[in-house]
Amino acid sequence: MRTGYVVGNRKVAIIGAGFVGSSIAYALALRDIAREIVLIDVAKEKTAGEAWDIRHGLPSMGTADLYAGDYSDCADCDLIVITAGRNRKNGESRLDMANENVKILEAVIKSVQKYYTRGVILVISNPVDILTHKADEWMGLPNGMVFGSGCLLDTSRFVRTVADYIGLNTGVVNGYLVGEHGDSQVPLWSRVTVGGIPINEYCEEVSLPWNSDIREKIAEKTRIMGSEIIRTKGKTHYGIATCVCHLADAVLNQRPTIVSVSSQLLGEHGVRGVSLSVPSVVGPSGVQQRIRERWAPEEYRGFFDAVEKVREILSCLE
Repeated sequence: MRTGYVVGNRKVAIIGAGFVGSSIAYALALRDIAREIVLIDVAKEKTAGEAWDIRHGLPSMGTADLYAGDYSDCADCDLIVITAGRNRKNGESRLDMANENVKILEAVIKSVQKYYTRGVILVISNPVDILTHKADEWMGLPNGMVFGSGCLLDTSRFVRTVADYIGLNTGVVNGYLVGEHGDSQVPLWSRVTVGGIPINEYCEEVSLPWNSDIREKIAEKTRIMGSEIIRTKGKTHYGIATCVCHLADAVLNQRPTIVSVSSQLLGEHGVRGVSLSVPSVVGPSGVQQRIRERWAPEEYRGFFDAVEKVREILSCLE
């Protein structure tokens, strides 16, 4: 995997200016992570309005040059973020959208390829594992330069839920979800720590109940959180926007981090031919390394179930 990749002008293109794409642009502008941010969407008038709305607050909050553009602006980007696709409906799984959003993605990739010169491609659209795999296949870039947000947001929700249970801030909790971004996500309980201490030891030390029922309640609450947000407000967009800022900072500012994101596996955990989330080093060249760690047997079983589920969807695509 590439580790010597050099970032250019910290230019970001965001394809899709709906709630997710616009929220990402807004978050990047507030964090002042990118020098140049271009919003691209087929709805050009709305996209221009989104860009103006965000841009008008920048003089006092950030320095980014943010504007509405077209696919030709993908040239010389360090990061291209793909959010295009239809949103998930209430009661629908992320995988239910596969055929429709794969067709949208194919059109997006063909347009990007005409002007692509450099940079990492980050897929946000759902089902993200399926779309990441297809984008990687179509772009033909070195492994890791196309990757998806995967279980990053799930992991953030998981850490928040664990922190709430133990009554501490999220900064002391470390843990990951792996596998599919969706119903087959797998919490790696065997690797969860609190202040560097295995969570079972911590809970025993502070006399806090810790058993399989509690773990399952936390895992289930994390699993349905996205659906619950969609049920209550119709969409999710703020959480993923802040997560993308974390990834963009690692790529654009050359500050590699370890996160659970989706990329095409090349034999890790004995798996090839699918894109799923595992803890990975993300930096200027995208996924620079996937961490090979030991998991508990039940965690491997859950991960392999996700592998088969995604393979089945890939084989059924129209």
